[in-house]
Amino acid sequence: MWSLALAYLGAGLGAGLATIGGGYGIGRLASAAMESTARQPEAVGDIRGMMILTAAMIEGIALFSVIVAVLLVFVAKAA
Repeated sequence: MWSLALAYLGAGLGAGLATIGGGYGIGRLASAAMESTARQPEAVGDIRGMMILTAAMIEGIALFSVIVAVLLVFVAKAA
């Protein structure tokens, strides 16, 4: 029972930290993209494309982290 409670706690903390980290990363990315667009308005298309690709990678990592956190609960239930 104690290990299941720790698994729930770990999954909750892991999912929360992954969400916060993903949001922070995308916020920093958007901030840098806006600043670079302000400096070079003619490169807005290239900057937008790189920003979307990088944001998708950050979201993928955050989603993978949340899935690992949820799997932690299922492994603890099976044990």
